[in-house]
This record gives sequence, C-alpha cells and structure tokens, in this order.
Amino acid sequence: MTLLEIRLLRQDDGEMYKEIRLEGLKKNPEAFGSSYEEEASRPPEVYGERFMAVNSFHYGAFENGKLIGVVSLVRDTGLKMKHRSNIYAMYVTESARKNGVGKSLVSKAVERARSWDGVEQIHLSVMSENTPAKKLYASFGFEVYGKERHALKIDGKYYDEDLMALYL
Repeated sequence: MTLLEIRLLRQDDGEMYKEIRLEGLKKNPEAFGSSYEEEASRPPEVYGERFMAVNSFHYGAFENGKLIGVVSLVRDTGLKMKHRSNIYAMYVTESARKNGVGKSLVSKAVERARSWDGVEQIHLSVMSENTPAKKLYASFGFEVYGKERHALKIDGKYYDEDLMALYL
C-alpha cells in the first residue's frame, strides 16, 4: 500500500528537489523556462533557501518518502501586483502521472492562494500542446486568456505557451 503525502518542502529537501527538477528539465524541457544546463550546476542549498521565502510556497508530493511531484506558488510583491500569485515549476514523475498526484498538488497551491489575504488571482503558463496539463488546470477553473507564440526555443524549435488564470 502506498502512502501519498503532500507537504511544504523544507530546507533539507533541497537535494531531493534538485533531482526531480533535473529529471523534469531533461524529460520535458519544453515545459520549463529554465534549462537543464542552467540548473545542473546549481547547489541544492539554493533550492532549500527558496523554500524559506515568505512570498512563496513549494509543495512536494511524497510516496513512501520519495519525492514524486512538485509545485511552487509565488505571490507577486509589487504594490500594484500583490493581488496576483503564480504557479511555477509543476512537475510529476512519469510513473506517478494519472494517479491524482498533480491534482493534489494544484489543489494545495490553490488552497494556499485562497488563504492569502488580498490574493485575487492565480496565473500560470503551460505549453499549448500539453493537453493533459491544460485539462488539469481547467478542472480547477483556470481559463486560457492568451497565447505567447514562440515562448521557448529549444534546439531551433519554437514552443507556444497558453497563459491561464484562475480568478478567486
């Protein structure tokens, strides 16, 4: 029997986070603005420090103690933008997909955003061709409000991103 736990990532989770982050960047480079090359040399402590920031929450999905999924929720801090938050770095390992892990992670992020005083909306971007991810976000009420053509360029190929928002 597997035990799924969704919890905030702690400073000492940096090494596990780096592993899953690099896996995502290698297997699905089109899903992230960062690249494997940029992140591979980054010390795990950098991630641990990010987990301590006051304007962000980083959740991990653990199955029997192994990190199998992650999502980050970051609140904008500018005076004119602090009513917004953003979902970044969403990734679930291939073996854990279609088991509700992604849904559990997004649910935690949305729940946290709703609890933030003054946050009225959550934004994210998703590769236009990533139908399963777009369906997941739509199931929470996210709507596509725009498309960024050629948002990423990897090995000479362009990838478009759909811009989505959930108005709380």
